[in-house]
Amino acid sequence: MGTSVQVTPLSGVYNENPLSYLVSIDGFNFLIDCGWNDHFDPSLLQPLSKVASKIDAVLLSYGDMLHLGALPFAMKQFGLNAPVFSTEPVYRLGLLTMYDQSFSRKAVSEFDLFSLDDIDSAFQNFTRLTYSQNHHLSGKGEGIVIAPHVAGHLLGGTVWKITKDGEDVVYAVDFNHRKERHLNGTVLESFYRPAVLITDAYNALNSQPSRQQRDKQFLETILKTLEGGGNVLLPVDSAGRVLELLLILEQFWGQRFLNYPIFFLSYVSSSTIDYIKSFLEWMSDSIAKSFETSRDNAFLMK
Repeated sequence: MGTSVQVTPLSGVYNENPLSYLVSIDGFNFLIDCGWNDHFDPSLLQPLSKVASKIDAVLLSYGDMLHLGALPFAMKQFGLNAPVFSTEPVYRLGLLTMYDQSFSRKAVSEFDLFSLDDIDSAFQNFTRLTYSQNHHLSGKGEGIVIAPHVAGHLLGGTVWKITKDGEDVVYAVDFNHRKERHLNGTVLESFYRPAVLITDAYNALNSQPSRQQRDKQFLETILKTLEGGGNVLLPVDSAGRVLELLLILEQFWGQRFLNYPIFFLSYVSSSTIDYIKSFLEWMSDSIAKSFETSRDNAFLMK
């Protein structure tokens, strides 16, 4: 391989910490993911602080805390000042996720690690790409092509392919092989022998039940509780896996003609629903097809 590739994990290896990788290709420094977690512990970001000023481009794979949560803080405190690349849903839903975190923290504490202005400032420098779009870098990155591909797991979720001189570096973490209600499965298997593959084995030892079995158990438990006069509280993320949950509940309520009210409560829930209604082309084939044939939008939430 004539291209020099160096991979330095900054966070998220050997444990379940948020993800952040430094990937250098012929001296061009990519920061791939810039995650933090709900504890907002600055010591977790120490490795990132040492390299932030040398980063040439940031690639984000998902719009949740574990993949982009540290971006506003790193730009404000560490001198991270590089163009950021993501899909449109990762940009939009990532922004809402960070707003939600800020509002939620400030409601219960003197939270001052980053402000809404810091979030806005961090999200100003984004280039949004569509799936399979080849984007040619210029200047120091001349000759490098980046492209996002379907990862599954979260809306807009990305497997990154970086190409230089015919050699591919593929970054594929937290992907999902399974097709779901609102998402197609990953296209990772369509890549042919990349020179470097960065991935994880997070669920490798977990035996997953079938979706049918898992949903049945979940919905039966909810229904039993409601019919017994109880309430059900589901802790959810701001704009990630919650979308699949909303569809599961929406379909079940429709099939069973249930009248129990469902509340989606967060500081950004109405904005989240508004945005995802316009992201149908990023969703599963069945949702896109249903909209094309009958103008039926799965996220109208009756």
